[in-house]
Amino acid sequence: MITTIEELRRWSRQQHNLQKKIGLVPTMGALHDGHLSLVKTANQCCNAVLVSIFVNPTQFGVNEDFHQYPRPLEDDLRLLQTVGSPEVFVPNTAEMYPAGFDVSVHVGGVSQPFEGQIRPAHFDGVATIVLKLFLASGADTAFFGQKDFQQVCVVRKMVDDLNIPVEIVVCPTIREPDGLAMSSRNKYLSKSQRLQAVVLSQSLTLAEKMITDEKIRDVETVRQKIRSKIETVPDIKIDYIGIVDPKTLHELTTINSDTVILIAAKIGTTRLIDNVLITTTS
Repeated sequence: MITTIEELRRWSRQQHNLQKKIGLVPTMGALHDGHLSLVKTANQCCNAVLVSIFVNPTQFGVNEDFHQYPRPLEDDLRLLQTVGSPEVFVPNTAEMYPAGFDVSVHVGGVSQPFEGQIRPAHFDGVATIVLKLFLASGADTAFFGQKDFQQVCVVRKMVDDLNIPVEIVVCPTIREPDGLAMSSRNKYLSKSQRLQAVVLSQSLTLAEKMITDEKIRDVETVRQKIRSKIETVPDIKIDYIGIVDPKTLHELTTINSDTVILIAAKIGTTRLIDNVLITTTS
């Protein structure tokens, strides 16, 4: 286990000197099968795999769950041994944000709607820590999950605009048997809330069928169907339902090409996000 940036850079130089390709899987820990799927894909694509575990304070808002966020490090390390024992980087906050740290990476455009409206500083924190991890690790490829679709868009924009030599690989969302997208925050749900939460993925499946099978192209018709489905569960509060262009995240009025549907909702105090990427044919 590596705990300092100096150690990480030394490890990175060793891998590159051996002509190895470094694959990075950035995480905040509390690992589950979704994270492990990223590591497995990294193992297939790269011959030196690094998993970072760091609960990044700069991407949490004032009233969010930074201090409550689960940190089961020993469990995480045991899980990683089941997928090839990658190298693990576990810095503390002072290592990543030393005294006097005063730089933030801001990505415009794709960071502004949806999560950007509800969590105004969130993506600045994400972009800053991801760039620091890219630079410290010397990663050739980085692996992210589709569940955090807007985050992927922000990272890709940063990489493109700053000419960062890191390939971004997006892996499918991993779901529970009933369809709920795996998330470290699912642990916050009570048993009854966990049963209710599946309505999010069910609403996306319903919308996908409307678009692909029934050829419905009016965005508001699809949005209202999603809303009606989610609101069959009275304890859920919808933050947004976005039906957007997958590259720009601009809201659509008519579905004539590939589309992503983004949803966020609160069940009790637990906030969950999910999405589906839909390829359309005329």
